[in-house]
Amino acid sequence: MPVSAPNAAVACATEPATLSGLSAEVARQRLAMDGPNTLRGQDRRGLFAIAWEVVREPMFILLVAAGVLYVVMGKPGDAAMLLGFVFVVMGITIVQERRTERALDALRELSSPQATVIRDGQRQRVLAATVVRGDWLVLAEGERVPADALLRQGQNLSVDESLLTGESVQVGKTPSPHATSIDPPGGDGLPSLFSGTLIIAGQGVAEVVGTATRTELGKIGVALQSVQSEATLLQRETGRLVRILAIVGLALCAVVVVAYGLSRGGTMSAWRDGALAGIAMAMAILPEEFPVILTIFLALGAWRIARSRVLTRRMPAIETLGAATVLCTDKTGTLTMNQMTVSAVIAGDARTQLGRDAISPAARRVLELAALASRPEPFDPMERAIRQAAVAASATSGSTSAEGWTLVREYPLTPALLTVSHAWQPPPEQSNVNASPAPLLVASKGAPEAIIALCHMSADQRQTLIEKTSALAAEGLRVLGVAHAAIAANALPTEQRTLALEFAGLIALADPLRPGVPAAVAECHGAGIRVLMITGDYPTTAQAIARQAGIANADDCITGTELTAMSDAELAQRIRTVAVFARVAPAQKLRLVQALKANGEVVAMTGDGVNDAPALKAAHIGIAMGGRGTDVARESAALVLLDDDFAAIVAAVKLGRRIFDNLKKAFAFTFAVHVPIVGLSMLPVFMPGWPLLLFPVHIVFLELVIDPSCSLIFEAEDAEREIMQRPPRPPQERLFALKNIWLSLLQGASVLVVCVAIFHYALPARGEDAVRSLVFTALVSGILAIIVINRSWSRNLFAILRMPNAAQWWVVSSAALLLAAVVMIPVTQRLFHFAPVRATDAGIAVIVGLLCVSWFELVKRRRSRRALRLTNTR
Repeated sequence: MPVSAPNAAVACATEPATLSGLSAEVARQRLAMDGPNTLRGQDRRGLFAIAWEVVREPMFILLVAAGVLYVVMGKPGDAAMLLGFVFVVMGITIVQERRTERALDALRELSSPQATVIRDGQRQRVLAATVVRGDWLVLAEGERVPADALLRQGQNLSVDESLLTGESVQVGKTPSPHATSIDPPGGDGLPSLFSGTLIIAGQGVAEVVGTATRTELGKIGVALQSVQSEATLLQRETGRLVRILAIVGLALCAVVVVAYGLSRGGTMSAWRDGALAGIAMAMAILPEEFPVILTIFLALGAWRIARSRVLTRRMPAIETLGAATVLCTDKTGTLTMNQMTVSAVIAGDARTQLGRDAISPAARRVLELAALASRPEPFDPMERAIRQAAVAASATSGSTSAEGWTLVREYPLTPALLTVSHAWQPPPEQSNVNASPAPLLVASKGAPEAIIALCHMSADQRQTLIEKTSALAAEGLRVLGVAHAAIAANALPTEQRTLALEFAGLIALADPLRPGVPAAVAECHGAGIRVLMITGDYPTTAQAIARQAGIANADDCITGTELTAMSDAELAQRIRTVAVFARVAPAQKLRLVQALKANGEVVAMTGDGVNDAPALKAAHIGIAMGGRGTDVARESAALVLLDDDFAAIVAAVKLGRRIFDNLKKAFAFTFAVHVPIVGLSMLPVFMPGWPLLLFPVHIVFLELVIDPSCSLIFEAEDAEREIMQRPPRPPQERLFALKNIWLSLLQGASVLVVCVAIFHYALPARGEDAVRSLVFTALVSGILAIIVINRSWSRNLFAILRMPNAAQWWVVSSAALLLAAVVMIPVTQRLFHFAPVRATDAGIAVIVGLLCVSWFELVKRRRSRRALRLTNTR
């Protein structure tokens, strides 16, 4: 039986490599003529749109109201200063928003859909936006069709057109080399393919006839590529808090105006001062930083995670990453390199080690049959390795290829039968003219146990083969069985399981572990995250790889067959300790996710195939493979691995913990600084004889310090040293935890107490403007101290000062220079209602302000000791 597998397959009628496609130059010309293959989505916010959003903010309205009030009071200098600060604050906000927009633009570029086309005779992966009329698309299972096209070549191609028709039944497509027009959606047996529809099964090559708005999808105006941002849990929580505080602020503003005016005799001057005090009070309470912090942290957090080659498709995943307790990963390509090579071939009782032993005719035949059971142009690394080994074996043996073989039928792999079979028609010259046509050659490869079942072996033969398979798997090799049959064309069965095959041999493939995997797994264990391996591979192979990776409890394994036989209660119990799941069908991943969630775990699950989509959606954090994953998997996932590397998942978890930590620090800082500002705004109103200590211009100055600190200093802060040595945070843990809020309020209260003490100490001997200078100096110093000391909740102050953070030094130095300017320069003194003070007094105010929150160092030391005890007892 002539079997020159590698080259015989070239004659397959659906081979796209025989097509040349458009040239790169023609594609560029058509792209310039027709425009990009995109539908209109959300418009990018321009400079004026961002400025208009700033103008509508309550803080801006309060500032303008204060400026107008100063004009009415006949103080144009104060009004000009205040309105000048308005534009500075607006500029800072616009810069922050533009930075966020740039980060989102980078993410959109990474997440742009892609397509496989043939240009200049070469298969290329390009952005779907660059697909043009006349392009030849190479389509495969799990991909979305990027443009309207006509199927020219294909095998068993089925499409989900429910996006256009509303019908979930898949539609079969039939190639047509001569069709010129698109038929309506929903037609079975037609060559028409539509943009946005999903390839459910099969493969094919199609010619593009319409792009962008010239597609069926474009005609009905569906903007598939618009990204509608959804409110995350944190955004909802923050929005609710901001609304509550805004209402409280406006109510207190009214109370302050009335109380101040009435307590000062009800004069016009008293009511004007009361209005200023009320506006200052509302500005002090209104936490307009909160939504800014969240927007910038989530957008820049997603951008930082993307720099680790992990694309964030759904913002809530950033919140959930730090709470993950279980990380479910597949083996091939995630833990391993996905660079398979054929290591050994077993033919009869002989083992041939490729690269070392001479290849016998029997071993070469096994390789050729395995190549015939693979796709003509394989995508899968395993099939590519088989093809390369078969070509090399034929070259070294000097065998000649049998050109003209035609693929008649393909039996695809199914969850019920892990085997692929191809039926081949030999060329006419190999048939006997005076006799019946030559029989078809059926070549099969797949899981050894499935091949055994199709070969109808005896019990002894089955046991011998199982022992050989187990011995290879124990070396960490992936093992495939290979079989064949000669069947008359009119006797070809409709179902693969009815084939009667003859066993040919075993192929063992090596796929080395990624270098960084053991360290990443160890880091997960140290962080209290269990790592589970879920694979379709042979159990012994899976366990061997798990041991190499350092996965705990690798000696225990559950197979897909065992999983089917288990009750939900039994699975929930076993999954607490078992870490390796082998011969698992993709559909069974959903049940594993549900069992883990029933145990209260926060689950991260990887996947790449169409059937992985339910599990990816059900998991708290679905992670799709960007390299080998299908479009369906990527659309169902919250994260996409651009490099399909397990270490990237761990890096994303670490970044998720860092982002949540820094968010807590930023919000804690915001709570803390508002306490003394609110206190110094309210106390003079209700304390007879006290002058106003803070005016709106002072609040604006403080906003210049607070806003950059929240969004720049804390966002850029590195992760805490022990961030991956602590257990995952409880998923129900709130960002505004009562413990953290109390600590923040205590920090703010410490600054307030110091400011009030300075006021009482200095007022009898100095005028109110000089006292205001000293109080404001202590207040700014205290705020800067809160910034620095909250950068880390585990390191001491000296360690913090050694940690690089360029944003901190810019903010601190700028605030110090501005403070010196407004306190010391006569013009700004008058605008800020300050008076000259002695250098000694100013120095005391600065020192006391900086030291007022030093007690937090003792809290951090106590926390560190408690964390160390918990780590040692784990």
